[in-house]
Amino acid sequence: MTQLFGALRLPASVIFGSGQRAALGMMTAQIGKRALICTDARMAGDAQFKAIVADLEANGVKTRVYDRTEADLPIEGISGCVTECADFQPDVVLGIGGGSCMDMAKCVAVLLKHGGSLRDYYGENKIPGPVAPVIAVPTTAGTGSEVTPVAVIADTERGTKVGISSPYLIPKIAVCDPELTLTCPPGLTAVSGADALTHAIESFTAAARDVTPDLTVKNVFVGKNILSDTFGLLALKNIFKALRTAVKDGKNIEAREQMMLASLAAGCAFGAAGTAAAHAIQYPVGNETHTPHGMGVALLMPYVMEFNRPNCVSCFAEIGRAIGLTGTDEELSRKVIDEVASLLKDIGIPVTLRELGLPENKQDWTAESAIGAARLINNNPRLLDVDALKAITRAAFSGDRATLAS
Repeated sequence: MTQLFGALRLPASVIFGSGQRAALGMMTAQIGKRALICTDARMAGDAQFKAIVADLEANGVKTRVYDRTEADLPIEGISGCVTECADFQPDVVLGIGGGSCMDMAKCVAVLLKHGGSLRDYYGENKIPGPVAPVIAVPTTAGTGSEVTPVAVIADTERGTKVGISSPYLIPKIAVCDPELTLTCPPGLTAVSGADALTHAIESFTAAARDVTPDLTVKNVFVGKNILSDTFGLLALKNIFKALRTAVKDGKNIEAREQMMLASLAAGCAFGAAGTAAAHAIQYPVGNETHTPHGMGVALLMPYVMEFNRPNCVSCFAEIGRAIGLTGTDEELSRKVIDEVASLLKDIGIPVTLRELGLPENKQDWTAESAIGAARLINNNPRLLDVDALKAITRAAFSGDRATLAS
């Protein structure tokens, strides 16, 4: 009998529902009286954002807004925010916006508490202790950053994206209000939803680890487990039900609710289980093509699934049944890859790395770069070496999944 094992690390409070942003002022006031708000220029001009700031002030919270968060989060922008806002001495940091705004809040909270350079904290478990409390408020349904122990930044000097992972990065409070996504444009809705889809699939199929007492102490991400699986399936059911509608009809509040719940659930899943090959390959692809993270990981997902299928027949079949497909495990394991590819195509995700702008002579370089992401490579359900990664990147460049079929 397989030993049941589960692991979740989440905020102290996760609040979900339309209109729940109205609780932010009261919640923040319970934690501190000086709030630094990290957002971007577009969100700072939004009427709903201004109402949130007014609500904070009305609850006795003094605020300062930093509205120059950039996509992909260049390291200079983070240190610039800390330098500019240190004199304010905030006792709580709010991240309001997409993944970059929430990751900005996490990184600022680290530097406010522990100082130094962000480079001191690259990798896993390098943050020495608790950070300034963070309240995360997503305005897209994709990254799940509001509940995860990770922040991804762009180290421009090194020309690469880098992850910082630690349970101390998990926000204290996540407030997920689907109404904040109603103004999210179709392209961003598609890329964000595709990102959540990838999080859910990769966490649900992640390699299971040997269960030891120190597994969750020494590792931020602990592989496939019974608790992360529960959230992963919830995410996948909702994504297949609602993503097409959310992209086509952004004012459909039911679809927006289902997608924000899916993004949240996928974050709960991969925040414990971790992600794998699609994320490893996207890092060099994203650096080379300057294309959105969610677009890259989603494009790669059907090819990675095709490669992983021999080791994931029952997992893929379980996903297939959850989204309403029928057949034997073997049939379902093939059908579900086609369903993922079809959904991604319908919402406008490119099908090949060539379309994404990867130069033809960078296919093998991409594989050679990806193998360095050991945490992600080791989390893949099927053993990966450079040759296997080359097979995936070549198939993803040409669009021929059949070369990976077995």
